[in-house]
Amino acid sequence: MTAAQLLLSCAVLGLALASAPSVSAQTSPAGDYTAADIAYGGRLYDAQCTTCHGANGDAVGGVNLRSGTFRNAITDQDLARVITNGIQGTGMQAFKFDAAELAGIIAYLRNMNSFDRGSARLGDADRGRTLFNGKGGCTRCHRVLGQGSRVAPDLSDIGATRSAGSLLRSLTDPNSQMMPINRPVRAVRRDGTVVNGRRLNEDTYTVQLIDDQENLVSLTKSDLREYTILTVSPMPSFKDKFDPDELADVVAYLLSLKGR
Repeated sequence: MTAAQLLLSCAVLGLALASAPSVSAQTSPAGDYTAADIAYGGRLYDAQCTTCHGANGDAVGGVNLRSGTFRNAITDQDLARVITNGIQGTGMQAFKFDAAELAGIIAYLRNMNSFDRGSARLGDADRGRTLFNGKGGCTRCHRVLGQGSRVAPDLSDIGATRSAGSLLRSLTDPNSQMMPINRPVRAVRRDGTVVNGRRLNEDTYTVQLIDDQENLVSLTKSDLREYTILTVSPMPSFKDKFDPDELADVVAYLLSLKGR
C-alpha cells in the first residue's frame, strides 16, 4: 500500500467511526475494560493508527476519536466489524487483527478521552544521533537518509509518522510496535531452501521481501511448502542498554527524522 493509499484508508476509517451525526458509543462503560486490554490496545494504536489519526486521535480533519461518539458504530461489535471488514468500494482496507488485538484496540478507543498516550520525554537530538550510530548499533539493520542497512525498515521519515510515545515503546518493547507488514517471515521452497526476510509487499499469490543479505526476493506462494509470518521482532529491547536520559536523546533524534 502506498503512503497516499494509507492516508486515504485512515481518513475513511475516521469517517466511518467519527461523529457526524453522533450517537452514543458507550454501550459498555469504560470500567468494563481491563487495564491490560487498554494498555495493549494503546500499543497497537500507536503502531497502526497514529500515522493518520495522530497520538490523540484528532489529526484527521473533522474526526476526533477521543470524543467518545462514532457515526457508524454503536456497539463494540460494530467497531469490530468496521475494523475487520473495511468498507467495500473505498480505500478502507480490512485489518487482520486476532481476537486479542481487536479487543485491545476497541478498549483503547473507548477510553481515549481519559488519557494521552502520545507523550514522552525528549532529550538532545544530536546526542541521540551519536547513540543511534554508535552505542546502539542501529545502522547495522536500519537505514537513514541513504546510510545504513536495508534489512530493517528505513527510518528516514519515522518522525513524521510516529509519536514520541510510540518511538519510546519501539525502543523498549519492539514486539508491541511492530507493524504487520514489517513482521519477519520464514519461507521454505519445495526444494527445502529457506528464505528469511522482511516483507515489502504481499498479495494473494506472491510475496516480495528483502532477505537477511539485503537481496530482493519475489516468491510465488504456490511454490512454497511453508510460509510463516513471525510475531517476535528481531530487534532487541534497549530498555537496559540505554539509560533513561539516553532513551530520551534517541527518541528526540528519531522524532527529528522527517525525510529529506
